[in-house]
Amino acid sequence: MATATFLFHGELADFLARGRRGGAFDHACARAATVKNAIESLGVPHTEAGRLLVNGRPASLSRIVREGDVIEVFPRGEAGGAGDEVPAFVADAHLGGLARLLRMLGFDTVYGNALADREILEIATRERRIVLTRDRELLKCRDVLRGCFVHALKPEAQFREIAARYALPRHMRPFTLCLHCNLRLEAVGRNAVRGRVPERIAGRYAEFARCAACGRIYWQGSHWERMREMLGALLAVRLPGA
Repeated sequence: MATATFLFHGELADFLARGRRGGAFDHACARAATVKNAIESLGVPHTEAGRLLVNGRPASLSRIVREGDVIEVFPRGEAGGAGDEVPAFVADAHLGGLARLLRMLGFDTVYGNALADREILEIATRERRIVLTRDRELLKCRDVLRGCFVHALKPEAQFREIAARYALPRHMRPFTLCLHCNLRLEAVGRNAVRGRVPERIAGRYAEFARCAACGRIYWQGSHWERMREMLGALLAVRLPGA
């Protein structure tokens, strides 16, 4: 075994046992353990680790821990999205409110309250999605290449976390996805929705959006305005239509 000194910065300390928070501590690591193995044995998912220093030098999660190493782990910084790539997500069963808010902004977010962990991992791998969860053990799975532990309990605060970490405002396309099916909406005129919405609505609005899967119809009424104002307030930005 190799005994190393660890120091976790910022919110990463929340994952540690209470007696190890707030300062450096020694920890005996398994033989040939990597930094990834070591920090996850201490309770910190590898997806939450950002910059790593070993003996004052930059290091990777794959580095083998050696006797006497001093390992500093910093939290993943904000705006951690992959350049111009628009993030897509898969959210676990406890994050339905967050999933709905992400869909409102146009972010492809797979969610189902019956999704098992294995299904989440398969979807994330197959479709290159970011796993959103409050289950740290799920994020420790080696199959998770991109993931995020959601610290907050309420959907609005969770949404702010994800918006900051993945720089969502620069990629958002509000109200372009079905909130139920997560599919892209198609623009249709009033003639296409007559009989599907109240006549007063069909007479008042000329433009609608329709989900080809479930048939739901959306329009820019008072409910749309309330959602727009709510999202704008959460992001501190002006959404289209303001």
